[in-house]
Amino acid sequence: MTEQTLTGRKILILASQGVEEVELTSPRDALTEAGASVTLASPDGDEFQALNGDWDRGQSFQPDSGFDGLSAEQFDGLVLPGGTLNADRVRQDERAQTLVREFLDHSKPVAAICHAPWLLIDSGVVEGRTLTSFASVAPDLKNAGATWLDEEVVLDDGLITSRNPGDLEAFNRAIVNAFQDEDASEPTG
Repeated sequence: MTEQTLTGRKILILASQGVEEVELTSPRDALTEAGASVTLASPDGDEFQALNGDWDRGQSFQPDSGFDGLSAEQFDGLVLPGGTLNADRVRQDERAQTLVREFLDHSKPVAAICHAPWLLIDSGVVEGRTLTSFASVAPDLKNAGATWLDEEVVLDDGLITSRNPGDLEAFNRAIVNAFQDEDASEPTG
């Protein structure tokens, strides 16, 4: 049994149609096992279907909320799961972009895995930072002024990034540590 290190912490997960199922469920489960209260939000609060890879249908999820009315002040951390379709949709949502900026402006950790760093790019928060992502997102991060590392987890001033589902164990460990720590800003990598 996991130690309840996140009791009293509130974590927000943003996801939509086509989210990589394991990149949603594995971090969510790690956070709840550590005692966090997790809120799942989709753009309009509508149920959505996850995928396993980019082709195989996964389970459906009923979110707790839409993006409207959400604020970083309500939460202690933000998780952005990947999945190509999900990441492409969420990155274009101005409400999601605003939330990312709010979390970082309030020095609250933001964790993104796989294709989710696309939202970080569109939120204008990657220039001068060091991150990782799914390999195909690396050129986009570099073009936006970030340094990209091929490592399972990279921490940089409140941003926690990871490459793919194969890195979930390390990603989950990093987010649980970051969300319990008031100062999750020490760079690694």
